[in-house]
Amino acid sequence: MVYKKLDPGIRRIVKILVDNGIETFESCDGAAGHSYPEPTVCFYGQHSEGFKALAIALQHGLRVSELRRYYSVEDGEPVGPKWAMTFILKRK
Repeated sequence: MVYKKLDPGIRRIVKILVDNGIETFESCDGAAGHSYPEPTVCFYGQHSEGFKALAIALQHGLRVSELRRYYSVEDGEPVGPKWAMTFILKRK
């Protein structure tokens, strides 16, 4: 994965998750005008994957604010489920 292409504020978080086996597919540091209003990492996985990602994040001292499982709707059909985890970042 090329981490330099990621938003600077979320880069370290994505690297920690990927290095520990979490398959991420989308991330955003939640800056003004970005896709998400808060720092978010989305990832694939079955029922336990969200809890695995949460444990990894907490073990590395990341400040998690929310973990959710969701379905997107594409062409009128539910797709998923997928996971999303949001974080609290220290802003400079």
